[in-house]
Amino acid sequence: MDLNRHDFKLEELVERIGAGDHRLVALQLPEGLKIQALEMIDALESQTDAKVIIAADPCYGACDLVHHKMQMMGVDLVAHMGHSQMNIDSGMETQFIDVTYDGAPELEPIIPILESHRKMAQERLEDSSVNEIDDSEAQERFLDAVGRKLPLTDTKLGLVGSIQHLHLLTQYKENLEKYGFEVVIPEGGERLTFPGQVLGCNYSGDNNSIGHYLFLGSGDFHPHGLVLHTGKPLAILDPYTGEARELSLQIIERILRQRFGLIMASDKAKSFGILIGEKPGQMRRNMALSLKRLLEKHGKKGYLLALEHVGPELIDFYPVDAFVNTACPRIAIDDSVKYAKPLLTPFELEIVLGEKKWEDGYKFDEIP
Repeated sequence: MDLNRHDFKLEELVERIGAGDHRLVALQLPEGLKIQALEMIDALESQTDAKVIIAADPCYGACDLVHHKMQMMGVDLVAHMGHSQMNIDSGMETQFIDVTYDGAPELEPIIPILESHRKMAQERLEDSSVNEIDDSEAQERFLDAVGRKLPLTDTKLGLVGSIQHLHLLTQYKENLEKYGFEVVIPEGGERLTFPGQVLGCNYSGDNNSIGHYLFLGSGDFHPHGLVLHTGKPLAILDPYTGEARELSLQIIERILRQRFGLIMASDKAKSFGILIGEKPGQMRRNMALSLKRLLEKHGKKGYLLALEHVGPELIDFYPVDAFVNTACPRIAIDDSVKYAKPLLTPFELEIVLGEKKWEDGYKFDEIP
């Protein structure tokens, strides 16, 4: 990753600091960008009268704000870099800076993959019937990475990306259309700031006219969530390396089988720890209370546990049979193997309790 090709928009931040006469500024950055944090401090302190603090704790997104801590330190402006503003109140003056990267990889290597995925979507469109199935078939449908219950209405290509690369989407849409694809840049709900944006917890731009996806970005974090949420084939084009690949359906099916195993392991559980995230963009207190009432309805115990950070060393010792997570949805999906006891999503708990059915297919936990 060439960090010199990122635009941190420091000139806008310098202007904001000067206009507001800010004296103590905090920088909050995701892990991958912190390597340049000290250079940013030098640049800001040389061009303004402010002193700058790095909020050095891990930062996992715009939901992960440190404002109450910074207020106690006397900070009067937070610059949150690399993420876009969500539909949450930060509690203090904040500048969200959507850092961009100028890499623009060639499309040719990804075209064969997109063509094969369009064919898969066309086959699904043609076989859109929903029939009654027995319990065994229902469990297989649960494990099917591309077998969601809702049929497609079209086979459009959904073009999405992580925030560093969203400026590429309009031009890439035009280029893909020259290859014969019908392309849509989906627009999601209030948690998403830009068209084509996806978050680890929100893929609300999806609709039944989209048959497959192309993701511009690096890593598998966003792609895993998108496929788990939609059940649709996905190709990945990495602007940092130029690599073109598809997200293996075997990987998604392995994740689903793991989820299936945790659900089955929780079938006899009588007590559950219900995790409530203390981070402002992850705090789903009402959902946690609702799950506690649901457990009581089924004659089981639910204990509410509030945490800022969730980890096995913080919860495994509680004498419950299983946990259900209402904090960041990705904790249960990405980190479940680290825990000694089953860690379920709210949807998975509903399956355990018989409130939801296997044949509905897997439902990704999403924060709207």
